[in-house]
Amino acid sequence: MSEASNQDQADGLPRFVIGSEDEDHTGPKDGHMKNEGDLFRGVEEEEEELEEEEEDDSPSERQIVVGICSMMKKSNSKPMTQILERLCKFEYITVVIFPEEVILNEPVDNWPLCDCLISFHSKGFPLDKAVEYAKLRNPLLINDLNMQYFIQDRREVYRILQEEGIDLPRYAVLNRDPDRPEECSLVEGEDHVEVNGEVFPKPFVEKPVCAEDHNVYIYYPTSAGGGSQRLFRKIGSRSSVYSPESSVRKTGSYIYEEFMPTDGTDVKVYTVGPDYAHAEARKSPALDGKVERDSEGKEIRYPVMLTAMEKLVARKVCLAFKQTVCGFDLLRANGHSFVCDVNGFSFVKNSMKYYDDCAKVLGNMVMRELAPQFHIPWSIPMEAEDIPIVPTTSGTMMELRCVIAIIRHGDRTPKQKMKMEVRHPLFFELFEKYGRYKSGKLKLKKPKQLQEVLDIARLLLAELGQHTDCEIEEKKSKLEQLKTVLEMYGHFSGINRKVQLTHLPNGQPKASSEEEDSQREGPSLLLVLKWGGELTPAGRVQAEELGRAFRCMYPGGQGDYAGFPGCGLLRLHSTYRHDLKIYASDEGRVQMTAAAFAKGLLALEGELTPILVQMVKSANMNGLLDSDSDSLTDCQQRVKAHLHEIMQKDQDFSQADYEKLAPTGSPSLVNSMKIIENPVKTCDKVYALIQSLTSQIRKRLEDPKSADLQLYHSETLELMLQRWSKLERDFRMKSGRYDISKIPDIYDCVKYDTQHNSSLGLEDTLELFRLSRALADIVIPQEYGINKPEKLDIAQAYCVPLMKKIQLDLQRTHEDEAVNKLHPLYSRGVMSPGRHVRTRLYFTSESHVHSLLSIFRYGGLLDEVKDQQWKQALDYLGAVSELNYMTQIVIMLYEDNNKDPSSEERFHVELHFSPGVKGCEDEENVPLGFGFRPASAENQEKQTNQGSLEDLSQDEPDRALPLNEPINMQKRSPMLRNRKAGSMEVLSETSPNHSSKGTSYRLFPSCSRQSPEVKQTGPVFPHTGSLCSGLFSASVLGVSSSAPNLREYVLTHHRKNLSPGSVLGRDGFEGCSMVPSIYPLETLHNSLSLKQVDEFLSAVCESSSEAHAKTMKALSALFDSQSQASMDTYTRPSTETTVPCPPPKHYRSGSSITVSSAGPSSPNTVINPAVQFSFSD
Repeated sequence: MSEASNQDQADGLPRFVIGSEDEDHTGPKDGHMKNEGDLFRGVEEEEEELEEEEEDDSPSERQIVVGICSMMKKSNSKPMTQILERLCKFEYITVVIFPEEVILNEPVDNWPLCDCLISFHSKGFPLDKAVEYAKLRNPLLINDLNMQYFIQDRREVYRILQEEGIDLPRYAVLNRDPDRPEECSLVEGEDHVEVNGEVFPKPFVEKPVCAEDHNVYIYYPTSAGGGSQRLFRKIGSRSSVYSPESSVRKTGSYIYEEFMPTDGTDVKVYTVGPDYAHAEARKSPALDGKVERDSEGKEIRYPVMLTAMEKLVARKVCLAFKQTVCGFDLLRANGHSFVCDVNGFSFVKNSMKYYDDCAKVLGNMVMRELAPQFHIPWSIPMEAEDIPIVPTTSGTMMELRCVIAIIRHGDRTPKQKMKMEVRHPLFFELFEKYGRYKSGKLKLKKPKQLQEVLDIARLLLAELGQHTDCEIEEKKSKLEQLKTVLEMYGHFSGINRKVQLTHLPNGQPKASSEEEDSQREGPSLLLVLKWGGELTPAGRVQAEELGRAFRCMYPGGQGDYAGFPGCGLLRLHSTYRHDLKIYASDEGRVQMTAAAFAKGLLALEGELTPILVQMVKSANMNGLLDSDSDSLTDCQQRVKAHLHEIMQKDQDFSQADYEKLAPTGSPSLVNSMKIIENPVKTCDKVYALIQSLTSQIRKRLEDPKSADLQLYHSETLELMLQRWSKLERDFRMKSGRYDISKIPDIYDCVKYDTQHNSSLGLEDTLELFRLSRALADIVIPQEYGINKPEKLDIAQAYCVPLMKKIQLDLQRTHEDEAVNKLHPLYSRGVMSPGRHVRTRLYFTSESHVHSLLSIFRYGGLLDEVKDQQWKQALDYLGAVSELNYMTQIVIMLYEDNNKDPSSEERFHVELHFSPGVKGCEDEENVPLGFGFRPASAENQEKQTNQGSLEDLSQDEPDRALPLNEPINMQKRSPMLRNRKAGSMEVLSETSPNHSSKGTSYRLFPSCSRQSPEVKQTGPVFPHTGSLCSGLFSASVLGVSSSAPNLREYVLTHHRKNLSPGSVLGRDGFEGCSMVPSIYPLETLHNSLSLKQVDEFLSAVCESSSEAHAKTMKALSALFDSQSQASMDTYTRPSTETTVPCPPPKHYRSGSSITVSSAGPSSPNTVINPAVQFSFSD
């Protein structure tokens, strides 16, 4: 203040316009905020005083009055109070809060005077009076009042956004207005709605037109399980709930819009004027409806950075709606940002930095506009509002940068298929209707399509029933089976059945036993019906458990999360420093596995459908994870024929057979051949055992006690009999030879029944299991090639697109991408806002896992003669007989920030593997690996016999606690903190009284070529056997309120599957005896350089020119697919905007190898709007 003004103040001249006349006008020290009672006197007095002041000759003393006119709940809210306190620190600003009773009951003439008005609508606020007041007094309006009428109507909001050229989801308005019938056309289909001619396939969003109505519904497609998610204003810890209701609301007016796949995150943006925007990300309310709250009960949100494009959008929104203080919602999807809601006046909660900024921006704005007319000397202080901070990660730690996992789906029901040749005109009409003469193939999966096939089958059977001599060539028994399978469950839901039609211009050549007497020449269609193969409840638990265990591979967290394995990932993810994408092939079981895994990984709750739709990408992947198993390569045809020939010899395997069938000398193959001895005799035994099994089931069926016996997963004895009878018919052909291709199916069925239907007590199932397993252990892996060149050739046919994608994932890790970056200025309590970990999970079927493993084993990654660790790894892989459900291949990339960015030692790759779920019988002959991230040579003797593949729950009966007893960490084993730098703090857990035979956690010192500080070691992968031996359920430990309690989950969800007394099953996940546990990860190699891996992947992908051409085709299709997002897949492709280019010569940390906008656990954004390629992966 100038001396003059100090003098004036001392003389008692009026500084406040509002207040009692005899008040000493020095005012409160911290500002001039007035409230309620002392707010105003008669308006006449004020006006007189104003006139007096105008006559007075000290203009610099005039205070600027900022009036706050809103409902009391808003005026007195914490953010408002915090901001107004700061606003009062401006020397010339006085704040006046209008009392609610005055706003509601007094005429506007009696409202307090002000020079600047902050007024906004909320429930019960008389906006009309506020508009009237503004007309009367003409104050400076911070938020325009007339525009607030528009903000209350979502139709107007969308109209304004569209006029401003702001991206918003494709939408249509359904006005149920009797005066405008042309805007009320709604046609509802099973998996779409048509609104006034615009078609919206599910998933779509239905929003009431009134913005005050928060009951927004999202409808899911039947392929993902159907139903809808109902969002509402937060009530306690819930913001939405899943409902089985699939049809849209029939009263009221709504906006229908396409659903945006944002990976489960919403971004809320808060502007204060056109040049300031603060953004926070939070878990999408549609994901599982559980509101994440902190220890004070506030919803957890994290400040994130906006891209330049998004800042422009914030500016446009602020100016278009004339709301200085304005909140709106952004959806970041497919590399773009879409505005889906504008809320008008709203403040950020709980951010001191925002309160400071907001008060500063508002104060400067008021002074800039009003100071000149009140002759107040004022110049805007120049200061850098937003200094770009480039955070660096300190410490000598090797930093985890990328985790890539390829995972097989979980336990499923047996897959079944039936083939029939059809020639009826109705089938040809159907084929033509879907325009498949171009490709010659048609896949029918949608409920409507399957219904059409069922209608044809019913019609033909009805005709056959009337005329036995009619022209229908289709076999009656097969038509009946077609009808039975399509009528199963009483409705079409999920992806549990599909029909494929293939055009055969010259009819079907005689092949297997099923089509022995094909009658005539001429074109026909081969109809293949596939059913079964659904993920079982056990499969869901396996996937969710593995997801939970997977967290332990990430560095430990800080703060509340410190010291709990796996919570580091939850913190990384919830603070938007985890760039997660989950991909799945288009099979239902694979997608459900991916959704269940995501649920465990991210500690989500509730149904899988919303998680599947938002988190799992499966559209337009062009062979990335899907393989057309019906179109085998020439090499596969040759291999199958060769395999059949060897397996048809009625004699013991000779030395020559061993060389022919197991040229790689794989121990698991040799063992199986020893068990079998004579393949035909073994097949005879298997056939006799199947016959015995079917006759036992028939006897059961005749027994009235078993009439309504329910088997696992609601199968009936009749269905079980159908399954086995079909195998009995197909396995032994009429020629007396065996159809070797049925062996995997036989093993599949007996494995399923041994595990899930053992309560039937059928005799000899274990012997059938043993023999069919030995046969399957030869047939299944060898179908992917017998010798090395065949194995590589077939593997390349399956997974070159996937290898290319993995190569891109590894390269793209070390650039500064436009992912959802945590804002370093606003991030309190996050030690390293710059850290970013990329996770890419690929869920697929057995074929891709076999192929990828073949490429690593036989593609020449390392020389086993020179590299001892690799030789041990290959010996171990050779001893693994089966890649069971939940098999994992994991690639982890670390960065050493102390090494020169261009040096090969900067990036470091590790390769890990687990053969998945444990088998049914005792695993005495299980191969032992070397543990996860094993010790260096000097520590070798300390852990020679630590076979991490042993089922440790048997060694440690004391670990399974009774259910009613709270888990006490100390009681089970002391915890030692690993002394690590910064946030990479890890927990190690040891059991002193434990045999050295194995512990559920093994903490190894890191590789000998690095100091112990360098690399994150730790309990990185717990034994997945039971909750107590390493799968910490975070909620039991009181860590994160959002982590589900496995025990409760198991007891509520699986009680019906439990055999009596097996609440704490020792042979599986706790409380779920029918779910076998999963083998821990084994390290295959832990000192590869990124350059090595990159060159290896390039070489493998290029080595087959045919495979290369196929990849280029797939890649170009991936580029095109964004422009024509397919309508029949419910998850739109996420786009990682990428320009593929040759691998870099130097792996420079900051080098831009590909232009990428891969989003993190959430939003995707494009840095350069000109680069609009889309690697739609």
